[in-house]
Amino acid sequence: MNKKHQDPENPDLEETLEDALEDNTEDNTEEGMDENPAETKSELEQKQQELGELKDKYLRLQAEFDNFRKRSMKEKLEFMMTAAQDTMTVLLPVLDDFDRAKKNAEDENSTEPFSEGVMLVYNKLHKNLEQKGLKAMESTGEDFDPELHEAITEIPAPNEDMKGKVMDTVEKGYFLKDKIIRHAKVVVGK
Repeated sequence: MNKKHQDPENPDLEETLEDALEDNTEDNTEEGMDENPAETKSELEQKQQELGELKDKYLRLQAEFDNFRKRSMKEKLEFMMTAAQDTMTVLLPVLDDFDRAKKNAEDENSTEPFSEGVMLVYNKLHKNLEQKGLKAMESTGEDFDPELHEAITEIPAPNEDMKGKVMDTVEKGYFLKDKIIRHAKVVVGK
């Protein structure tokens, strides 16, 4: 209280009133807590439970988003790695023709030579496609694997060791960055 409103006859009265007012405020505050301590405690427990639920939801949402982000990155990477698959598949018959022409030119009885210019183009094409991830599948002499090979026919094996093995490759198979883009067409020994 302000000193100008003090009663000149009883200065202690003002202090007594202030003390009583403070005590009453403290009592009301304590009484408010003492009135329903179970209710206040249950409210606190309820708020803590809600907080726990919200934290759990937040963590789950964050984990779900992180999984989505990782999955999206993986799909994008796979798409980028195999984006050229259609182009490579279209070029495979050209590679087959080049391989046949080279094989024919290297044959001793051949009348058609494989010129240096054609050989340079052949080597450059193979090198560029290999840099892009194209790799020829080695099949002849390997065990027949239906995941990699497509059996065209079976022939009698010349010996027991060649049974179930690839005797000849009719058409090469190819990988594009470890993914099969064309299965090898093979002849299998039985």
